[in-house]
Amino acid sequence: MSVIENYFDFISVVRPLLTWYDQNARVLSWRENSSPYRVYLSEIMLQQTRVDAVKPFFDRFIAAIPDFKSLASCDETTLLKLWEGLGYYNRAKNLQKTARIVVEQYNGNLPSSYESLLSLPGIGEYTAGAIASIAFSQKKAAVDGNVLRVFSRLTASYADTKKKDVKNYFREKIELIIPDDRPGDFNQAVMELGATVCTPNGMPKCLLCPLSELCKSFKNGLATELPVKSTKKARRIEKKTVLVLIHNQQAAILKRPERGLLPFMYELPNFDGWLTKDSLSDLLQSFGIHFSSINQLENAKHIFSHVEWHLEGYLVHVTTPSLPEKCFWADIKSINETYPLPSAFRVYRKKLFELY
Repeated sequence: MSVIENYFDFISVVRPLLTWYDQNARVLSWRENSSPYRVYLSEIMLQQTRVDAVKPFFDRFIAAIPDFKSLASCDETTLLKLWEGLGYYNRAKNLQKTARIVVEQYNGNLPSSYESLLSLPGIGEYTAGAIASIAFSQKKAAVDGNVLRVFSRLTASYADTKKKDVKNYFREKIELIIPDDRPGDFNQAVMELGATVCTPNGMPKCLLCPLSELCKSFKNGLATELPVKSTKKARRIEKKTVLVLIHNQQAAILKRPERGLLPFMYELPNFDGWLTKDSLSDLLQSFGIHFSSINQLENAKHIFSHVEWHLEGYLVHVTTPSLPEKCFWADIKSINETYPLPSAFRVYRKKLFELY
């Protein structure tokens, strides 16, 4: 099947789209000041994360780490603490890798070419296109899920948007129509339309869309059928038992491995599988841990891209300082202020701070 079965005049979307964007663009910190560093940081944060979720993290991060030089020299724990709650923590590690390359090889200035941007850690085709167009006014397309959804609906394309050749087709078409004087605004306008009007879930807001008169899906009642995407592989489910171990206003934590899921973050002690209170009691005694009480906490679930954690938790008041290997006691206040704990443990961390 061809990507586009019927002719579509791509250039016709430019003027009404930019007019709509000028009147409806959301006010965002990184748009008010679109320096290369701020654009770069925002685009990394926005990878797989909603705009509303990113806004407070961006402002906090910029206040603490305002440029590539300070990012390159920031200590790991501080960096991850600033990122805590955003998820996909490898993005934070790639931030620092890129910052060190920028400082060492580019005199602290982000390179402007699409090819150079693409060579930096954590930057793919979409992010390179977004930065090149927004920060450096280059006519490069930024094609993400929002953009593919908008153009699939505009053109009434039933081609699978997960396929590389389909993405490349739309990228080539879009780069032909990006206006010379507003490449960054054009890319942001398409993304904005996809995020706020041509939405992915439920009925899109077609009556509010500046492109509805041009849209083949709207004219033919196809908007909810498109875009077509290959079915994702089902996520693997992992059951875990999380322990909130308390001793003298301290809690037990440990650092996660440098490789794999949530690298370099800290976590509450946890074990594979769901443990009964009796089996947990036996396990704690095998570690030489004595306790005055074990109370079951609420269950929780956390979804990663390829795996789901189904969690059950226990609050354990410990009477002796013994701990499993690699665990250590940390003041509860310092856990809140210093140690980065991933949001997967949000429910149990909240319980921890309710106690003190």
